[in-house]
Amino acid sequence: MPQFKLKDGRELEILDNGINSENAIIFHHGTPGHASAWSDWLEAAASAGIRALSYSRAGYGTSDRNPGRSVISINNDIAQLLDAKNITKFVSIGWSGGGPHCIANTFEPRNVGAISLAGVGAFGVDDLDFLEGMGPENHDEFGAALKGEAVVDQWMNDNAGPMKSVTGNEIREAFGGLIGDADKAVLEGEAADQMAATMRSGLAVSFDGWIDDDLVFVKQWGFDLADVTKPVFLWQGDDDFMVPHAHSYWLEKHIPTATLSFKPGEGHISLGVKYRTEILAQAQGLLK
Repeated sequence: MPQFKLKDGRELEILDNGINSENAIIFHHGTPGHASAWSDWLEAAASAGIRALSYSRAGYGTSDRNPGRSVISINNDIAQLLDAKNITKFVSIGWSGGGPHCIANTFEPRNVGAISLAGVGAFGVDDLDFLEGMGPENHDEFGAALKGEAVVDQWMNDNAGPMKSVTGNEIREAFGGLIGDADKAVLEGEAADQMAATMRSGLAVSFDGWIDDDLVFVKQWGFDLADVTKPVFLWQGDDDFMVPHAHSYWLEKHIPTATLSFKPGEGHISLGVKYRTEILAQAQGLLK
């Protein structure tokens, strides 16, 4: 996978669908994740004539770690990528843990909007119980993150090892209580193999990206949602035990420009599988 060198010497692995345009979609993967999570989306965008790029967030795959990063830190990396690729207008799309990062992109001058798919809300606020409704695995993981890097590092070593080598046949069991019926229904065959491959690629070098994401989500994001001025489209289902639907209602409440598409019966993974065409059309509309 191509590597992109940043000014501070770090490298990011990236995917570019090769469409020649100054307008683009930038995709932010989930937690854990990898640039390859968006491969099918990049192909679909190319078929529609839309330029699209994805990248592996710092610490995932062969992207170098950025210790101490916050959500807003992503704008430094993305701004350099935009400069190098001659992109003058972009829409950001983020899934799950990529949701806050795509919303952060609205503070980049070249951004014209964000689309967050089952994106996580903020931790430690009065009007959102971050963990309520999540599967037991998330309670354990974020409980470790709250105790600091050393503790969540040990939690990863004790619990996350199987995800480094997970296969398509194992992926549903590996997610355990974090997926419901809607997600189990779409994690079959090729889709299961692709999800497993994404996990293996993201964690092939280390757990650093996953650890840093967890630490990022239990502290302030570095910006105020009330200051968002670009359009933000939120997509969410209610059969979601990774990011419960209360998070989408909280985001809708606190982002002045938010529009929520709530899809009853959809899960964390099924949402993007079933509504990809509509979501890409939404992005294309923002770019026009």
